[in-house]
Amino acid sequence: MADNGSFYYNIQGRAEGTSYNIIYQDSEDRDFQPEIEELLAYFEKSLSVYDNESIISRVNRNEDVEIDNYFYTVFNKAKEISAHTENTFDISAEPLFRAWGFSSQEKCPPSKEQIEEMRKYIGMDKISIKDRRIVKDHPNIVLNVNAIAKGYSADIVALFLEQHKCLNYLVEIGGEIRVRGENLHGEDWRIGIDRPSESNLIPGQDMQAILQITNKGIATSGNYRQFYIENGEKITHTINPATGYPAQHNLLSTTVIANDCLTADAYATAFLVAGVDKSLEWINNNAEIEAIFICDEDGEYKMYCTPALEDKIIQGDE
Repeated sequence: MADNGSFYYNIQGRAEGTSYNIIYQDSEDRDFQPEIEELLAYFEKSLSVYDNESIISRVNRNEDVEIDNYFYTVFNKAKEISAHTENTFDISAEPLFRAWGFSSQEKCPPSKEQIEEMRKYIGMDKISIKDRRIVKDHPNIVLNVNAIAKGYSADIVALFLEQHKCLNYLVEIGGEIRVRGENLHGEDWRIGIDRPSESNLIPGQDMQAILQITNKGIATSGNYRQFYIENGEKITHTINPATGYPAQHNLLSTTVIANDCLTADAYATAFLVAGVDKSLEWINNNAEIEAIFICDEDGEYKMYCTPALEDKIIQGDE
């Protein structure tokens, strides 16, 4: 029970090929699950590559289709963040993920020649919007917004709750989070950050730290659960679109805190590709972004955070 006598609802379900968990306080005791699920289903009709009739699937087939506001927002934010992160975030990089075996069953690293051929059709400079339609420089260009869409869907659900006068909530979709107000104990929300261990397969099972925060979007990206070994070399799913090859550094996990989860989600991906030093350079040019980095230093997990977060981490490795 909240202090004013209204309940905190907790609703759970499936959407976007993943799970969601939403907690909200409502003085009118309304169950919003049916409306939220309808909202998320409509969202998938825009941006899910797993739905053959979604707008993004039709764009990828080069059909003449008008984009909606969801697509428009995600596309423009993706283009903006790609420019800010030296093209390490790129929603046109899907062919590289397929080639390296992370969107298919085949695990066979591509040749240098194959990568160079694919890169002809990759790059945010090769796609634009005109008259509410996606314009491509070449029909081989395909889009995948999985690295930004879950964050945006959390923002959309958050906006829905705010429109219905619910000002204390936590929205989590596939690990991407948007929080506002306070939890049922009257405190800022507590967000667990997983220990980036290959054996830590269940989110929330083994925590590296707990972040206490509110009125923010939070997104985490890690490369410790999606990888394979090829000729004794570890191939992670963190592919750098700017080079065509997996990123090579000691950063295992990055958590980004921003004013909305759309932004946090995209930057978390870019930071994981770029590594700590480059990410800090970008953060220094963006006052709205904070981050937590977990690195592998000689087999030990070391956690670093930007100064504004130091007093918000209430538990972590000593």
